[in-house]
Amino acid sequence: MSELSINTTQNVNINFTAASVGERLGAFLLDMLVKIAYVIVVLYFIFYLMGLANVLEKLDNWSATAVYMLFALPYAFYSLTLECLFEGQTIGKRIVKIKVVKIDGYQASFGDYLMRWLLRLIDIWTNMGVIGLIALVISEKNQRLGDMTAGTAVITLRNKVTISSTILEDIGEEYVPIYSLVIKLSDNDVRIIKETFHIAVAKNDFEMITKLKNKVESVTGIKNQSGNNSDFIRTVLKDYNFYTQSM
Repeated sequence: MSELSINTTQNVNINFTAASVGERLGAFLLDMLVKIAYVIVVLYFIFYLMGLANVLEKLDNWSATAVYMLFALPYAFYSLTLECLFEGQTIGKRIVKIKVVKIDGYQASFGDYLMRWLLRLIDIWTNMGVIGLIALVISEKNQRLGDMTAGTAVITLRNKVTISSTILEDIGEEYVPIYSLVIKLSDNDVRIIKETFHIAVAKNDFEMITKLKNKVESVTGIKNQSGNNSDFIRTVLKDYNFYTQSM
């Protein structure tokens, strides 16, 4: 598996593991099984057992075609709908533990998922998927054409997750917060702050910590009361956890 470097808004690279061709193929096959199961249910239970096929024979061609297209919609829009609902995952992707993300570190939007879905016609359904497979192999970030166009990539979620890789912080029951304005931040903001801070500390990059402190102050209106930039960031993270856990 190759490493995927995602740039945060603080211009710090965070490394993820790009999903392998095997993982993506496995997710695709699992999704195909789900769609095939849907087709079987529709054809057998609705068209055969419930007699819808006999009803359609009595309709004109336009009406019958409209009914067939209606039942075909879940099959056609399966990937687009589930990726939007499950934030970059279909049933197959969830089972295999892979996910679609933006290469800038933010959650992909509907437009991104739509672009990926539209280009499946070229990536997957043209020449039996050869074009998409070639793109995955030669791309540095294991992207098919849809990913390249949408600015997305597919990462694996199989990495071991610890509290240090989430927005959670260890705070005791007696903890007293200092900065109430941290609630102006979002979970995604805090995740980026934490990841950036840990990378800067590991590299002794005090300039980056100062820039991060300045960014937090400008966004929230908080002023550093500790005098130490590192302590300030640690307090912000703990305060955010305190207030959000209390909601």
